[in-house]
This record gives sequence, C-alpha cells and structure tokens, in this order.
Amino acid sequence: MKFKMSNSKVWLVGAGVMALDYLPILKDLNSDVVVIGRGEENCNKIREQFSCETIAGGLTNFLASNPELPSKVIVAVGIEALKDTTMELLNYGITQILLEKPGVGYPSEIYEMSALAKEKGAEVLLAYNRRFYASVLKAKEIIEEDGGLSSFNFEFTEWSHIIKTLKKEEAEHQNWFLGNSTHIIDTAFYLGGVPDQLAAFVSGEGEMDWHKASSNYSGAGISTKKALFSYQANWQAPGRWVMEFLTKKNRLVFKPIEKLQIQVLGSVAVNEVEGIDYTLDEKYKPGLFLQTKCFLE
Repeated sequence: MKFKMSNSKVWLVGAGVMALDYLPILKDLNSDVVVIGRGEENCNKIREQFSCETIAGGLTNFLASNPELPSKVIVAVGIEALKDTTMELLNYGITQILLEKPGVGYPSEIYEMSALAKEKGAEVLLAYNRRFYASVLKAKEIIEEDGGLSSFNFEFTEWSHIIKTLKKEEAEHQNWFLGNSTHIIDTAFYLGGVPDQLAAFVSGEGEMDWHKASSNYSGAGISTKKALFSYQANWQAPGRWVMEFLTKKNRLVFKPIEKLQIQVLGSVAVNEVEGIDYTLDEKYKPGLFLQTKCFLE
C-alpha cells in the first residue's frame, strides 16, 4: 500500500515529560504537530495546554488507521519503548526520525535498529541536545579560533544515593551508563573528537544493586582530532559532571555544563565567558530548541 506524504506534518510520539519539553518549541516554530500518546489522561492535558491534535491509544492503533506519512517524526517515549517504537515507524515507511537519547534500552538493540534504518533508506538521529547548548557552541568557536585542541578531560560521576531511590524501569537503572552518562560523554567527544586509541578500566562490579555492571571508571587515549584525553567517574563517591578542553591559549571549563568558563594562558583566574546569549537555553530545555530547529530544517 502506498501512502501520500504530508510535507508539513510532524508526529511527536509520546505524551510524557519529554513531549512537554518539545511542544512549546514545536509551537513556536509553527509546526503542524500531531501528538501520539498512549494514556488518555496525558493526552487530555496536552490538548488543553497546547490545543494541538492529540491521539490516545498508542502508536500501533494510530498506524492501523493508515495515516498519511509525515515529513518528520520525533520519538519521545520511555527508554523501554524506544527501540520497538522506532522499528514500527521504520516499517511503516518513516524516513526522518529524531530519536530521544539513548535510542535503545539495551546496547545490543542498536544493531537491529541500525540495520533496518539502512534497509529502509531512513535517517535516524539520536537527540543528544547538549551539542546545541550555547556554552558548547561557543566553546567550539573558541577551539577553532585557537587552532584546535591539545587535550581534554571529563568526569561523568552519577549521584548513586539519589538514583537508587528513583522509580525507574529495570532496563533504565541497569543501563544507566548508556541512558544517562552518554549525555556528557557524547558532548565531550563531539568537541574533542571520538577515540582513535583508548585504554579503558572499570571496577565495582556487583557493588551496587541498581547498576550491577560497574561503578568506577577511568580511561585515556587519543582522539581522531589528535587530542589526548582522559576521563574518570566514581559513582560511589562525591562528584559531578565536568569537562575541560585545553588549547595552546585557553582552558575551557564546563562546571556546570550549561555555562562556559575560561582560563587564559598566564593566569590562574577562571572567569565566565562573556557575550554568550543563553536566552534559548533559559526559555526552553537547554539545547532543545536549536536541536529541534536543525532537525526540522
């Protein structure tokens, strides 16, 4: 069966917390959005708040009505449903998908999804919105002006004392590194280059019930941009997300990630970089507006 393409329609699959972050942006970008959710309660809230077309009952029931293909689809369901939802969309004929991070509940699921996307000639983009932070975009500009990186380091410590109390699906807890830590790891390697050589070490296997694989991480290597890098994280000790990028002129410090600080050569002072417009990151979920705009355009 062939379907007509509706060039202006954007489907937003999911009616939970993440969908509520996308909707103000889609509205301000004048998108013709259709929200596809499961529960009637969440869908009713969205109808009342955003006055957009909202369909309850889940994606499978919606697709059974043979709707016209949209131009774009944003998948913002829970982590346990990311893979199956995306596979269903690919099989229906969707070719442009923005998939909420981390894309799958378990690492092994990415291979099946990737193979199907390739078979269907589809583009599935993982929504790592921190690439679009105003702080990150400014750092990228400074690094280029300075002639590139010499080295970088980052920490992705997670707050185990809080995370273990959260009511999450088993897949989300046991794959927390994939589902949460990769947010900061992706940002670090986005700016510094992905690993070309890497020596990685882990310990703490079985020491935490909520994340049995490991709890203590360290590693070092050389990136594809010829920058030396190192990282560490200890989920059973105090810490936070931190990134530092070093050029021959400056040390760029992300602490917190949303703001950019700088230490210039010859000085010990670390000051906030002036002239960064944080308006979009303050009005919307940080990074999400430019990420969504980039995807739609």
